[in-house]
Amino acid sequence: MPNGSRSVSPVAAGPERIFGDLREVAARVRAELEAEIAESVLDPPADASPAAEISRFAREERARVLEAGVSGLEKLAGHREDELREDEAFGVGAIVLLEGRPAILVQRQDFAVQRDEWSVLEPQRPAIRESLARVGRVEVTGHPSLDWIGTAFLVGPRTVMTTRHVAAEFSRFEDERWSLEFGMSARVDPAEEPTVDGEPGGPAVPYTITDVIGVHPDVDLALLRVEPATDAGLPTPLAVAADAPADLPGRPVYVIGYPAWDGRRDEPESMRRLFMDVYGVKRLQPGTATAFVPDGLVMGHDCSTLGDNGGAPVLDLADHRVLGLHFGGRYGTGNVAVPLWELEDDPLLEKAEINWV
Repeated sequence: MPNGSRSVSPVAAGPERIFGDLREVAARVRAELEAEIAESVLDPPADASPAAEISRFAREERARVLEAGVSGLEKLAGHREDELREDEAFGVGAIVLLEGRPAILVQRQDFAVQRDEWSVLEPQRPAIRESLARVGRVEVTGHPSLDWIGTAFLVGPRTVMTTRHVAAEFSRFEDERWSLEFGMSARVDPAEEPTVDGEPGGPAVPYTITDVIGVHPDVDLALLRVEPATDAGLPTPLAVAADAPADLPGRPVYVIGYPAWDGRRDEPESMRRLFMDVYGVKRLQPGTATAFVPDGLVMGHDCSTLGDNGGAPVLDLADHRVLGLHFGGRYGTGNVAVPLWELEDDPLLEKAEINWV
């Protein structure tokens, strides 16, 4: 293994745990690559646009990375870890991100049909769509350097939840209370979806942030008062888990958020290849819960997240309750969230009329 490392996964779990049968995954990815290459062997027309050329180059580069990843998976399946080249280890990580822990683009509050490892999303599609409609991007006006910051989601009749470090960008603590920063305004936009095949994202009614209910003193959590920007009203809030699942580690979950490139914290090249330079738009990110540390008020998960996913909900795939508030993570190590059921009796959350279920 390169540098003596025993892990080639950019998320908290190794490829063996994510996929199970590595040879089957290698064969599937190889077949997909062969089909894709067969369709693109013809030279592009002489008058091809620069954008088309860039797109073709990106596809070819992606195919090269995945081909090396297939070779890496075959070596891992044969217990030949010590023979892994650096490009093969990188390719295995790319397959983990693209196949095992994808970041699925959302459009019109829906997502493309999923196969293989994440075909389990299909019977849950109606409930996932309900969740998607209740999560939005936090956008600011009057900030000296930012247009948007992170993610927030509806948890009460007129309440959204996000992280302390998101709310701190447009609010201040003064005279023993939090309030919106003078000269700035903020809103939560449930749309901000990508354009796919020329089709724009679906319309959505933003929520204007009118006040800061409070910022938690001990965990990275903030609650904000919101009002609809039109007479359409607000959707019903997400259900927030009042208790923990008995089998939390290994339980399928999903995150909804707006991942942004952040070279300070993530491995930049693999992130660029995974997200194809499409950042700041809504994505569905499935994975599993990995740990729970009661004393530290921390829940772990291995969904593929990036910077500005802070404030995103971590939802149980079985019943679609919000288990946690994602607040951070590190490439190759995993992600952390606030386990919300631990705060059911917290005074701040009682004040916000959280929709506990």
